[in-house]
Amino acid sequence: MKEFSADWLALRELYDMRARNPSVLKSVVQTFNDVLAITIVDLGCGTGSMMRALSSCFPQHQDWRLFDNDLRLLERARATPHPAAGTVTVFLADLSRDLEVVSETPADMVTTSALLDLVSEAWLERLASKIAARSLPFYATITHDGRIDLTPADSFDAAVLAAVKAHQRSDKGFGPALGATAASFAITRLQSLGYSVVQGTSDWVIAPHDYDMQLEMLAGWAAAAHEMGERFTAVADWLARRCELLASGQSSMRIGHVDFWARQTGTR
Repeated sequence: MKEFSADWLALRELYDMRARNPSVLKSVVQTFNDVLAITIVDLGCGTGSMMRALSSCFPQHQDWRLFDNDLRLLERARATPHPAAGTVTVFLADLSRDLEVVSETPADMVTTSALLDLVSEAWLERLASKIAARSLPFYATITHDGRIDLTPADSFDAAVLAAVKAHQRSDKGFGPALGATAASFAITRLQSLGYSVVQGTSDWVIAPHDYDMQLEMLAGWAAAAHEMGERFTAVADWLARRCELLASGQSSMRIGHVDFWARQTGTR
């Protein structure tokens, strides 16, 4: 299972918070208007960003069960102040191998953020089946859908981004990743299992002054493009041009994502 640094998760959290689709989130919250307590299982929790995003949205008592394969991230999640979150329990689990947590852990809903585009079709099939077997609702946020807009454009953007999209489909520890097709695949599969789905875009909008985030994205894309076979000199020249635009305050980005809320028809 691919690991992410706490620094990267901290950097992206603000953009995730801004991007989450308000209409989809409203549907999530309304589903639980009439309950006094809610138990939430969060898969691939990282440092607890989903908990921090949602805890203030629910007035009732919350019992959060956080699952990740990185003990250091779990310790950060447990140490983070969460006065509105109620009870928080962390679990070390390799989700690429063990999805029994979805079958066995008490839950009123399952959540995940920025995970589905890393997993394989077979893994997502298993997850959907386990969720549906218990009629659990599922809230998935910040799943990349393939849209990347760089302004201003560069003549080598298309080559780099094509390589990036190919890299996104490589194995991240769950088998060949679905990448940009993950959200549509998950939604279609859940609908076939009797779920109704509310969905909406949750794009990162990265402004010219968001220097650190842009630099991180550009460096990551350059590394991915080189790994996928693009010539080092061509990629390095592209990166230099884009960094020059960034340094002069001319560069902006829009990265496409999808949020969705799925629940079985006829459930609460």
